[in-house]
Amino acid sequence: MGKVYVAESRIHGQGVFAAVTLKPGEPVLALDDSREVTPDQPLLAEEGEHRRFCDFLMGGRVVLMQSPERYINHSCSPNVFVRTFDGLRYLFALKMIYMTEELALDYCINSRGDTLWLCNCGSPRCRHTVHSDFFRLPFLLQLEYLPLLDTWFVHENQDQINALLHKALR
Repeated sequence: MGKVYVAESRIHGQGVFAAVTLKPGEPVLALDDSREVTPDQPLLAEEGEHRRFCDFLMGGRVVLMQSPERYINHSCSPNVFVRTFDGLRYLFALKMIYMTEELALDYCINSRGDTLWLCNCGSPRCRHTVHSDFFRLPFLLQLEYLPLLDTWFVHENQDQINALLHKALR
């Protein structure tokens, strides 16, 4: 965890913070996706309370996020994003992140589904009510986030991505 640490967050509960200043594009953390949740390996009773720490990936794969990544909070103004290389996921700085600043993802990037929640990220861009599905984001925000989408997400949603690009070119 050399570049980050976990501490109390103003956004929600625990958060992940920069232990050093991070430059845009800098790799921050390799994500530990080793704990797959499958019918043969369901969440154990002691893991059940951590259901909210599950991440839904390529091909319907579900993993139980480990520490510290499980504590990365949502923000409507994210400063990190996730990208997969050779089957391994990494967290990258989206912009300059200063030492002690909280790292935050927009949970809607690379996401599908019907989960709604009230956001208290405190960002000037806060959407207040967040719908988990990337394609339910405002059109201009979808366009802004296109370069941040992981390759697997684009591949699995190619028709909707093409429709988005077609609409943008009109």
